Amino acid sequence: MSTSAYKRIVLKLSGEALQGKSSHGIDNLVLVSIASQIKEIKDLSVDVAVVLGGGNIFRGQENTASRGLDMDRSVADYMGMLATVINGLALQNCLEKMGVPTRVMTAIEMQRIAEPYIRRRAVRHLEKGRVVIFVAGTGNPFFTTDTAAALRAVEVNADAILKATQVDGVYSADPKKDKNATRFVSLKYIDVLKKGLKVMDATAISLCMDNKLPIVVFNLHKEGNIKRAVMGEKIGTVVK
Repeated sequence: MSTSAYKRIVLKLSGEALQGKSSHGIDNLVLVSIASQIKEIKDLSVDVAVVLGGGNIFRGQENTASRGLDMDRSVADYMGMLATVINGLALQNCLEKMGVPTRVMTAIEMQRIAEPYIRRRAVRHLEKGRVVIFVAGTGNPFFTTDTAAALRAVEVNADAILKATQVDGVYSADPKKDKNATRFVSLKYIDVLKKGLKVMDATAISLCMDNKLPIVVFNLHKEGNIKRAVMGEKIGTVVK
């Protein structure tokens, strides 16, 4: 049997990835597809942690600004964190119906529905073959779920972050707006920062750079791409 390129990964999923073609909420077909792909890499004996965004439910200040409201940034960020908890519980339910043991760990304590995040406990869950879903970001406002993914990946000694997106890698410009945009096969962390490329936010990129943690950016919507990324196939863009 082929061996995977990574033994422990953090899969970063945006909330928007879960909504499919809908304007908001969770698309059950997309959820089942993602859960099936996670199960597929678990069957390769890869340790899997997941960090979820909440943009399909609440987009922070974007939601309030577009409605002429002046919501405090901290309040908007906390609302976004709670949205990630909803997504995490949905993914957990879907995975466990497929027979995949799962734990949801939250940076904001809510003991009736999820475990509080404790690094040693998270590592132990991974060692026992459970998928760990990290929700509520870092638990602090002003930090994105990209930063949460980088932080958790470093804390649990992951080999890589797999960032699933709507496009097949990192481009020189928005490929939906610029037909001349070119895709990068590989990038250095410093180039991402200098060029202002929209891979992850600057805090997340800096954290990965300091800890030499590679980021694989790929298209989530192509079935089987999560496994391809784990196997080290040349898909998307690698930042290292």
